[in-house]
Amino acid sequence: MLALILFAFAAASFGPARAKAPDSGLDREILVMVRHPTDHYRAGGAYGGSYGDELAQSSRQRLARGIAHKYGLTVVDNWPMPMIGVDCFVMAVPPGRSTAATAQQVSTDSEVAWAEAVALYSARSSHNDPLYAAQPAAVQWRLADLHKIASGRGTRVAIVDSGIDAGHPDLAGQLLVNRNFVSGQPFVPEQHGTAVAGIIAAKADNRLGIAGVAPGAKLLGLRACWQVGRSTSCDTLSLAKALYYAVESRPDVINLSLSGPDARLLREILGIAYSRGVEVVAAFDPKQRDGGFPASVRGVIAVTDMSLAPSRGDVYMAPGRDVPTTEPGGRWFLVNGSSFAAAHVSGLIALMRERRRSTPIALVAQRNAGGAIDACATMLKVAGGCDCSCSATPSARVGQGR
Repeated sequence: MLALILFAFAAASFGPARAKAPDSGLDREILVMVRHPTDHYRAGGAYGGSYGDELAQSSRQRLARGIAHKYGLTVVDNWPMPMIGVDCFVMAVPPGRSTAATAQQVSTDSEVAWAEAVALYSARSSHNDPLYAAQPAAVQWRLADLHKIASGRGTRVAIVDSGIDAGHPDLAGQLLVNRNFVSGQPFVPEQHGTAVAGIIAAKADNRLGIAGVAPGAKLLGLRACWQVGRSTSCDTLSLAKALYYAVESRPDVINLSLSGPDARLLREILGIAYSRGVEVVAAFDPKQRDGGFPASVRGVIAVTDMSLAPSRGDVYMAPGRDVPTTEPGGRWFLVNGSSFAAAHVSGLIALMRERRRSTPIALVAQRNAGGAIDACATMLKVAGGCDCSCSATPSARVGQGR
């Protein structure tokens, strides 16, 4: 049984369940981070726990079992995370005990870096392509004109989400990897992840469907979530594994179309992304404090759709209503929500990174570091000129993404 974090993605009318959720004790498990000596980390070692020698790994596992025995817990699963200096162990808490209190107690142990209980999350969720004219970005962002400046060629966007349909005719050849981090079930293509992928990088001028914001970009499809009915769920460890893989792969952008309460394990991994110059884009949830996690994390670019009025002044706004995009099975459908506004911004950053690889991301918007994004003026700042009528008005200022 794995600890669960649930994500309810805001997309238009999702169909029947595509995957069966793994069995889970949602409120009965905690994550315990066990330190390991830094000299066991082998730089450039293969992902998935091959760092260090078997003796060192066995020692940490024995240590974890000892911690579990001391506090009356059961070790359920684990995943090594040498990049942040810990092994993450999932431990089951006996009935009748509070997971929050147990995590706090275990955190005081000298052998433990920290422990945390599971949290509950919710996400907000002229080309010749036939649906291009229906794309909000076609008009609002002058997308075809942006593509005269850049297409995202040579950039990579990591999508931590549900399964992406790599065989969709608008996505075929766009994914460099399509990995499954969900334990206990096979990979299946699902609606939310496929929709986000289409908005970011659907192929342009193929006389099919839509054109992505960055059709020249390549995608890292990292399935950490699964679809159940109209919602999408993720377990804590699967999400951490996918995000860890993303950071280790050093993409230009990581798209996280989700929000919820803070989580230290995920924050630690995001800190590594920030230090390495990887841009992280997240959906802003107006129902949660500071927009929820990870939109509230320093350095993360928080995005909502144009129909919402965010409580924070540093939140960006992008198209996110009635957006046509890719659906599993070679189809297209309409989606709504901040999940898909965030996908637009991830695509825009890929365009920017094609033209300028290393400078800080600067999005031009209505106000300093927030508001409705002027995509054309943003590209003007990057490229020094453009083929569209860039509308950098006196009220539009440059907002720093970091």
